[in-house]
Amino acid sequence: MHRPRGRRFVPVRPEESNRINRQIRVPEVRLVGVDGEQLGVVETQEALQRAQEAGLDLVEVAAKARPPVCRMMDYGKFRYAKQKKEAEAKKKQHTTQVKELRVRPGTDVHDIARQTKKAQEFLEDGQRVKFTLRFRGREMAHQSLGKQKLLDIAENLVECGFVELAPRTEGRIMHLVMAPGARKAKIERPAVAPTPAAKTEPPPAK
Repeated sequence: MHRPRGRRFVPVRPEESNRINRQIRVPEVRLVGVDGEQLGVVETQEALQRAQEAGLDLVEVAAKARPPVCRMMDYGKFRYAKQKKEAEAKKKQHTTQVKELRVRPGTDVHDIARQTKKAQEFLEDGQRVKFTLRFRGREMAHQSLGKQKLLDIAENLVECGFVELAPRTEGRIMHLVMAPGARKAKIERPAVAPTPAAKTEPPPAK
């Protein structure tokens, strides 16, 4: 069988999925032109001939189609653009770390201020922050106070982060997670029961 000449064979590494030129061994393909025009189903040999005459490669872009779809293109430029796009995507991937800060239901205001400042630094550095509050003994009966303390801390950090995970209790531990960025939702505070109105006693009968 006569094989077209003039276009240098470009080897494809095992990790690359696109077969090109002589690696395409099916009898016929659905051919797409360099500008995306549909050229119909043609014999593979004819498709190779057209690509060679245009000074291009024949690249298989949809191997599972029946027949496979092949496009005429400069494979070197195609591969370079693909690798560049993948490299840019990797650069955009940013794995944030989670910094844990511990507080107690009875932590005083000075320690709270210190932990809040640390959390602010972490959030501004693009890190997530998890506040961990541990209850001991009878403190379990006052979980609402611990939740309120965590929400107060979160309220002071709304300029540099938002609540990603609202206060959640696991055993004797309550967590709240904040992520860096703009505030996304209003912080939900525990409902406070309304104070019952004082009863007015009728004046004594004379």
